[in-house]
Amino acid sequence: MIPKIRKGSSVLFIFVLLFPWLVLLPGTVYAIPPVEKMVFPNGLRLLFCQERSLPFVTFELLIDGGSSRDPSEKEGLSHITAKGLLMGTPKHSLTALNEVLDFMGASLDVLSGRDFTTLTLRILKKDLDKGLDLFMEVLTQPIFPEAEIRREVERTLAAIRSAEDQPGWVAEREFQKALFLGGPYKYPVEGTKESLPQITRESVLRFFRTYYHPNHAILTVVGDINDNEIKTRLLPRLEKWPQSEIPKKVFESVFPKGMKTIKIDRRITQANIILGHVGVSRGNPDFYALSVMNYILGGGGFASRLMEEIRNKRGLAYSVDSFFDAGTYPGSFQVVLQTKNASARKAISIALQQIKRIQEEKVSEKELEGAKKYLVGSFPMRFDTQGKLANFLTQVEYYGLGLDYPEKYKFLIKSVTREEVLRVAKTHLHPENYILVIVANMEEAGMD
Repeated sequence: MIPKIRKGSSVLFIFVLLFPWLVLLPGTVYAIPPVEKMVFPNGLRLLFCQERSLPFVTFELLIDGGSSRDPSEKEGLSHITAKGLLMGTPKHSLTALNEVLDFMGASLDVLSGRDFTTLTLRILKKDLDKGLDLFMEVLTQPIFPEAEIRREVERTLAAIRSAEDQPGWVAEREFQKALFLGGPYKYPVEGTKESLPQITRESVLRFFRTYYHPNHAILTVVGDINDNEIKTRLLPRLEKWPQSEIPKKVFESVFPKGMKTIKIDRRITQANIILGHVGVSRGNPDFYALSVMNYILGGGGFASRLMEEIRNKRGLAYSVDSFFDAGTYPGSFQVVLQTKNASARKAISIALQQIKRIQEEKVSEKELEGAKKYLVGSFPMRFDTQGKLANFLTQVEYYGLGLDYPEKYKFLIKSVTREEVLRVAKTHLHPENYILVIVANMEEAGMD
C-alpha cells in the first residue's frame, strides 16, 4: 500500500493501514488497528496506534544510545545513564517519583541494550496528562543524584560478582569475550568490574546530553487515545524537546579466525556448553531464510533436530537450543546446552554433526512446512498485548522494516525454499571455525 502523505503546519503525518491480513491460530482472528507516523520538526519520529480494548495508554520511547556507544574504559555508561533517568528530577525525588507512580497505578520502566535504550510508561487514560508531564520530566530533566549513581554502580558490580557463581552466565561471558575482539558489541551492556568504577555523575550527564535528543529517538503511543488528543495533549509537550547534533561513530567489528576452545573447571554436576561463531545483522537479507533454517536445526524446541538427536534419542540433555542473536551489527550464532559432565564430548560431537548435516543435504518438505507454519502462526503473539504492540512497532521503525512489515513477514517466510535453507546454512554456519566454551568438572568430562 502506498502511504498517503499530507503536510500540516508543523508536523508531517504519514498514515499507513497495517493489516490487510488477519491470522493468529486456526479459528482465531487478530488485527492491528491503523498506525499513523508523524515526523516532528525537531526530528522525533512518532508512531500512533489507537487500541481501545482497555482504558490504558502505553508510551515507549527508544533512544539510539545503547552500550555500543559507550566510550572506551567506561563500558556500562549507557546502562547507568538509563537507570539514572528514574533517580529523580528537580520536582520529584526518587522516592516522590515512585510514590506518584504507585498512586496512579502506573508503571515507568527503563531498559538498556546493545543498540538502544527504551523508556516505557503505562498509564490509565484518566491520568493521561499527569503521566505525560511525568514522562517528559523524567526524559528531559533528570538530575542524576551522585549518591544514587554510586549506589547503582555498586549494585551492578554486586550483580556481576553474584553472576560469576552461575555457570551459564560465565559461559556466555567467556563466549562473548572470545567472539567480539573489537567493535560495538565487545563489552557487556552492564559494563565490567574494571570499567564501572570509572563512571561518574559527570560522565553520565555528558552521555545524556550527547544522545538523549528527539532527532535520535522514536516514540510509539498505543492505547485509548485518539488523534485529536495526540495533537492537543502530546504534541505541544514533544515539540518543546530541543534537538541537537549527534556525533557519528564508525564501528568496525573484529572476529577471531580459526577454532578456539575455552575450558573453565568448576565442581558442578552439569556441563554448560556454548558452541558458536559470528552471526548476522538484523538487516541481512538472509534473515528470514535463516529463521526457517534455525528453527529446523535447534530453534524449534521439540520440533528441532538438535532436540531430537541429543535429548529424545539419547537422553544427553534436558534442553538444547540454537539461535542467531542479530542486532544493528552482526551478532552471534550459538548452540547452547547443558548435559552431564561425562556426556559433554558426545553432546558436542552430535551438535557439530547436525550443523554439518543441514549444510550438506536439503531439509525435508515436512520440516520446511512445519517451520513456516510455526513462524507465521506464532508471529502475532509478538503484539498480542498493548505493551508488546508498542515494543513491536518501535523496533519495526528502528530497523527500517516498514509499517507494512506485518503483512510482508508472512510472505517472506512462506517464500523460503529448501534450496535457500541449504544455501544460508552453507553460508552462515561454520562448523570448521567455531568457539567452544565449556564450564564443567573437567576431570569428570575427561577434558582436564
